[in-house]
Amino acid sequence: MRQNWPARLWLVRHGQSQGNVARDAAQQAGQHEIDIDVRDVDVPLSELGKKQAEAAGRWFAALPRDERPDVALASPYVRARQTAEIICNLGALVGGPARPILDERLREREFGIFDRLTSMGIRERFPDEAAHRRRLGKFYHRPPGGESWADVILRLRSMLNTINLHYCDRRVLVVCHQVVVLCFRYILEELDEEAILGIDKQSDVLNCGIAAYDFASDADGLAAPALSLWNYGAPLEAEGAPKTSARDVMAGTR
Repeated sequence: MRQNWPARLWLVRHGQSQGNVARDAAQQAGQHEIDIDVRDVDVPLSELGKKQAEAAGRWFAALPRDERPDVALASPYVRARQTAEIICNLGALVGGPARPILDERLREREFGIFDRLTSMGIRERFPDEAAHRRRLGKFYHRPPGGESWADVILRLRSMLNTINLHYCDRRVLVVCHQVVVLCFRYILEELDEEAILGIDKQSDVLNCGIAAYDFASDADGLAAPALSLWNYGAPLEAEGAPKTSARDVMAGTR
């Protein structure tokens, strides 16, 4: 039986956010809490993040028409939505400027009681939970009120089913978050815990770094996702937008 896959799938992490900047400042100052007064859902892009999104948008728009995305899907978190809107407004989609389709299954991993805490803050305020996380490992550890990587993977399996059903044979752009990008890799490449955590350990996903999968079918109509780009930052270099890869606001808990 023929498998249903998009023709191509791009995964793009959002541009640098104000939360990334605040987290770095808190870590450097040895603070327990990140100084940001909005929900993680509402953290916007920094000015640099907007430039990174513009660089990515112009890169997509410069692709030949028959290679550009047909549709853009995005996390509803402000930093991801802004990134997707900037990319779309610059003509990245075949049909020209269009609003990205928001889907809550693409949202950032939820951090529960670790919300807004630095790594030091987690160890100081919740030492038992921090010790439990070290024993269990971050792939399966679920902070109270939050999600594990495995929880994120569960909702992304549903997301992929929707993409395959609604956008079969189309070119799909997804704008989301660092852990979400990594969890997509886990599913698409049929990795295990050790393999995906090894990829995570090698380097953080660039803000507006681009990953791409192709789905060429064999003679029997079967296709296996093939990674053709990973953490691609050339569009940022071409535009003179500095590369950043700071983890998200609560990413000390990743």
